Amino acid sequence: MMARVLIIDDEEKLRGLLARIISLEGYEVEEAGTAKAALKKVEQTEFDAIICDVRLPDESGITLTAKIKALSPVTEIIVLTAYGTIEDGVQAIKQGAFDYITKGDDNEKIIPLLNRAVDKALLRRRIDHLEKKVGDRYSFENIIGTSVHIQDAITLAKKVAATDATVLLTGETGTGKEVFAQAIHYGGARRNRNFVAVNCAAISREILESELFGHKAGAFTGAVKDTQGLFDEANEGTIFLDEISEMNIELQAKLLRVLETKEFNKVGESKPTKVNVRVIAATNRDLQKEIESGNFRSDLYYRLAVFQIHLPALRERVADIEPLADCFIQLFASKVNRPAPKMSSEFLAKLKSYTWKGNIRELKNVMERAVILCDNQILNEQDLPFEIQSNIQHSTQSSPYDLSLVEKQHIHKVLLYTKGNKAEAARLMNIGLTTLYRKIEEYQL
Repeated sequence: MMARVLIIDDEEKLRGLLARIISLEGYEVEEAGTAKAALKKVEQTEFDAIICDVRLPDESGITLTAKIKALSPVTEIIVLTAYGTIEDGVQAIKQGAFDYITKGDDNEKIIPLLNRAVDKALLRRRIDHLEKKVGDRYSFENIIGTSVHIQDAITLAKKVAATDATVLLTGETGTGKEVFAQAIHYGGARRNRNFVAVNCAAISREILESELFGHKAGAFTGAVKDTQGLFDEANEGTIFLDEISEMNIELQAKLLRVLETKEFNKVGESKPTKVNVRVIAATNRDLQKEIESGNFRSDLYYRLAVFQIHLPALRERVADIEPLADCFIQLFASKVNRPAPKMSSEFLAKLKSYTWKGNIRELKNVMERAVILCDNQILNEQDLPFEIQSNIQHSTQSSPYDLSLVEKQHIHKVLLYTKGNKAEAARLMNIGLTTLYRKIEEYQL
């Protein structure tokens, strides 16, 4: 689609000449002779750039610039000024114009200047589109679940998102704490700033402080240059501290200082660094018990838990298993470029009867494997991992022989799919490679 340009000038001949020249550059051009006509066009059409005379019969081009920017902030405006009236151009820029050019004296500069203005507008539109796409992706509307527990959590999180308060998310591993943190971030005023996620359990305690706050050159062995930390990266945005209970007591004190004073010291630096960041923390542990055992500071807990949102385990929201599973089927079917299979009643019954210790994350992995291994358009119980099949079969008092047969058939099927790649087969079955080798030997596969 061609970029759109509007020319606003009461001199019809000049306006027409400019329109012809600009059209030859591949732009779609419209014209207006007055401010009133121009505003009407801007209300009806999305223009990428506007060339506007500073003198119009019904209004100054300077005040018109401000009105257009209010209606369409992305549109870039180039103001045409009379010779010797640089002050008009400066005033127009203060009102939001992209630039100004002397009318009739800088004709050779118009097209290059217009090209730059259009490029800036198109870039801004792409950025806005991507930001909206990201915001939509991480919105509360994309959190699946109708059960009372999850709806209560969503309701509270929506209210919290509108504030800048610190939030503590609690719940078992895999319940969607990071998804909620993202929804809170993108649902708030900081949505266009960075969202930085940190898994405190995945970073060794020795280097976590440096990762969070950065360090000065020479602060420790290997620190050859000044390095910014994740709090710097999240400045003006949100930092999500997952598994906060894994942070040692000393570092907890430094985090408490950030929350109370909005400043921190980089490792090896005495001068404090100011920071403006929202903190969302998460844990799968009972922090009250951690406080009692001396592993977590009570003052930090109360500072973090301004709002505490508990996310229920999947076994507590059985009604949500079907829509979640269906969502994952659609996702993984599209990834492997095949029609989405349907779930058989037996398949769904096994999903609903399983305890899901890994919660939504475990369900997602199971559905990925099922979609990949499915031979037809119906997902049957044979497409499930052995541990989920055996969960139900134990309850129906099936014999160990039957369970072994199911496991053998399942392993054989996965190995066929991976063309004998045992490491990939172990990943798909969520078991260790050593365990897989033992099973292959046991079943003589």
